Amino acid sequence: MLPAGRKSELEAIVASSGHVTVTELASRFGVSVDTIRRDLDALSAEGKVVRTRGGAMSKSTTAWPELTVNVRQGVQNAAKEEIASLAVGLISDSSSIIINAGSTGLAVARGLSALRDLTIATNNVLLPSVIDPACLRELYLLGGRVRIGSQATIGALTLGLSPSGTPISIAADIALISVGAISVDRGFSTGDPGEAQMMASMMERADKVALMVDSSKFDKRLFAEVAPLSGADYLITDAAPPAALTAALEDAGVTVLVPTSAA
Repeated sequence: MLPAGRKSELEAIVASSGHVTVTELASRFGVSVDTIRRDLDALSAEGKVVRTRGGAMSKSTTAWPELTVNVRQGVQNAAKEEIASLAVGLISDSSSIIINAGSTGLAVARGLSALRDLTIATNNVLLPSVIDPACLRELYLLGGRVRIGSQATIGALTLGLSPSGTPISIAADIALISVGAISVDRGFSTGDPGEAQMMASMMERADKVALMVDSSKFDKRLFAEVAPLSGADYLITDAAPPAALTAALEDAGVTVLVPTSAA
């Protein structure tokens, strides 16, 4: 098969399967894994698939946010690093921050090393293992049920009880929330209702709210709504949103932050 024909069929297979591996595709087409990697890299550069560690996934699928966090850490890595860099730019020394679960939140945590005296609350089980202790004043891991796939705790945004028995709620300067989808009509959404409820609670407890959404999630809708567009102060992303979404964000009073190269 000519390379152009193989790439076209590859695109169709990824679209129909949702997620495939390099090994599977190399066996199917009878070519080397290096050849398949090059084809997938080319399709990713053209915006036709989303490259993952060891394979690729469809840009149109709504199931991929439910992949395990280990898989998601291999998806859209360059975009996540750009988003994380912009998010870190909103934080100053001595800030209090809420960061939700997800691979983008991990990228943010790794980027905080130059800051100091931060108080962070998170439901991201993996975050304590990647953050530089030198940037911390305090780090709180919120309790609750653990979703193994996403390595997230799901529970109330409280830190124990006061002497009177009242739950101690939290408040933060900024909440950095990564979500699975954004659309004009559904706002911000994710795949799990429990995580959606926790994200919404995090947003309510912060003075400023920044939603972190890479461009592969534009004009997508997932099962559980987190908040309308107006629930965010900032949208941090790696590319300018489509015209209709840009207009809706402007109407909702949301400031869109993108890398200078994508502005």
